[in-house]
Amino acid sequence: MITAEGILEEKGSDMISVSPETFIHDALSIMIDKRIGAMLVKQAEEYVGIWTERDLMQDTLKDGFDTKTAKIGDYMTTGLISVEHDADALQLADQFLGRRLRHLLVKRDGRYIGMLSSGDVLKAALRERADRVDEYSEIVKLEFYEKWRWQKRLQNK
Repeated sequence: MITAEGILEEKGSDMISVSPETFIHDALSIMIDKRIGAMLVKQAEEYVGIWTERDLMQDTLKDGFDTKTAKIGDYMTTGLISVEHDADALQLADQFLGRRLRHLLVKRDGRYIGMLSSGDVLKAALRERADRVDEYSEIVKLEFYEKWRWQKRLQNK
């Protein structure tokens, strides 16, 4: 079964981040350019928060919120949630569904090595399932051929 680290190897493990002092407007520009739904917030060498598309929806309803003056550090979610690198697709799906999240950081040896979205995991799980179906199809084809060949020999005797 595919693991969190395996999915990262396939999709890439770049962790795009900004400082807490970054204006949300600038973070949004990066998110649009990179086609990502979440921005990590990094202070010095430590990830301290995350800000997502969902946060944008909630923040726009707050009085005085302006993307050009609001700093991401004032609106980010702290208390980052992560999974271990060897978590399989089922464990990842359980985290996404159980915690109602769309993004999870992946850790190995106490260090963050990447971030996965629920879409990344769904895509990997579907690809793995399709590969398995292809394998089974080949086995079935082989068995049919072998049986056909065996029956043909009996008929020729």
